[in-house]
Amino acid sequence: MTGVATGAVDAVVFDWGGTLTPWHALDLREQWLRYAEIYEPADAAVAGALADRVLAAEDEAWRAGRDHQRSATLDQIFRGVGVDPDSARHREALSAYHAFWEPHTFTDPDVPDLFASLRDRGIAVGVLSNTLWTREYHEDVFRRDGVLDLIDGAVYSSELPWTKPHPDAFRAALAAVGVEDPARAVFVGDRPYDDIHGAKAVGMRAILVPHSAIPEAQKGHVEGEPDAVVQRLAEVLDVVDAWRA
Repeated sequence: MTGVATGAVDAVVFDWGGTLTPWHALDLREQWLRYAEIYEPADAAVAGALADRVLAAEDEAWRAGRDHQRSATLDQIFRGVGVDPDSARHREALSAYHAFWEPHTFTDPDVPDLFASLRDRGIAVGVLSNTLWTREYHEDVFRRDGVLDLIDGAVYSSELPWTKPHPDAFRAALAAVGVEDPARAVFVGDRPYDDIHGAKAVGMRAILVPHSAIPEAQKGHVEGEPDAVVQRLAEVLDVVDAWRA
């Protein structure tokens, strides 16, 4: 632990990518090539140009989230580069995009026991994710991995005007798990700016999982000081038990 943080814990809220799912370093252009090769199958050059446009728009969306806490969705990105997200070929291409991501979305094996143990203690489990993806997609991932029914409340920035670390994103997550006093909630995440700084700014306690290689373009302007650092998710339970004791 890096500080003194004791008292009741009514909820633990988790980041998703890089926290509940292990961090993977990926070629992000490749995701959009998979998409574009289906959307524009007749011309490799046209497909490559589309992949570049979507990647640039995605990068801009993440910068807006970092610098202005402004959220975005995949549909907004697609429409911005001239793709019709209601078309049949888009749906087929999107399936290829999701297939690219599937190996990188599997839930950390510590999660089922951790979530069940928290709930056995009467502690609500929440999720707050900066994401371009829909609630439906995330719930499908959690359902596939057998943990959807262990989550008491989830908030996705794709449904909000803001991203972490905006205070209202964290307040929405607290409301989703039924907690009024931020001091009685804990946030667990891998990003010192989005997760730790954001949670501490609204009065939550914060636990850092320091294993993600955050790209420079996604690093924030400040870094929060965590109340605890864990090397694996299973250790979160020990930290919470110590604080409650």
